[in-house]
Amino acid sequence: MLSLLLKKGGCQKVVVFQLLVKVLKTCLFSLQQTFHYDADLWKTSNAFNLPGGETGFDSQETKLPTYWDTPFSKICLGMKISQQMKFVVIAKQADSLYSLIADGQHRATSLSREKWKSLIGPEGSLQPHCNTQGFNAVGTSTGMAKARIGIIGNQENDCNSCDSRIGFGLGAAHDDSNRCGNEATRSPDNGDKHIKAMGYILVQ
Repeated sequence: MLSLLLKKGGCQKVVVFQLLVKVLKTCLFSLQQTFHYDADLWKTSNAFNLPGGETGFDSQETKLPTYWDTPFSKICLGMKISQQMKFVVIAKQADSLYSLIADGQHRATSLSREKWKSLIGPEGSLQPHCNTQGFNAVGTSTGMAKARIGIIGNQENDCNSCDSRIGFGLGAAHDDSNRCGNEATRSPDNGDKHIKAMGYILVQ
């Protein structure tokens, strides 16, 4: 599941986000494909479930106007797995999250492979190669792993047939229903994984 939220605050602690702006929450356990990689919500300035933006770090999916109308210099990405929450911060200047995602162009960040894996915790797993990461992370074959925000991996030394991914707005092989979390098969570094998470995106 995913929620796009924006809430003003600092992202120094796992639970306290006093100055952050909520943008989105995405839930991967729902039957809906609300924030699948191919969902129109990533490409439009339409809100989704506004009341969900008032409920905190729960499992209500939401996309708020802050997705397209709020500039920022930092993005805070969070995942909740079995009630355990983990966050990473990306230093990124942009007019809005919409401006980084909606056109489908890949934009890299400085986040390392290990940082992306830290969102999952010790169970995080990726194949060793490709490692395309950031916004609109897609390999050469669009039928394979892809992420609106995240990282993809491959067992071969290219990005042609990626079978692993960590992030938000996921899609394609091998579990197309997993829209936030970690999918990894075919010789990933920490075993095959099918981990679904509740995702939170905040900006500052």
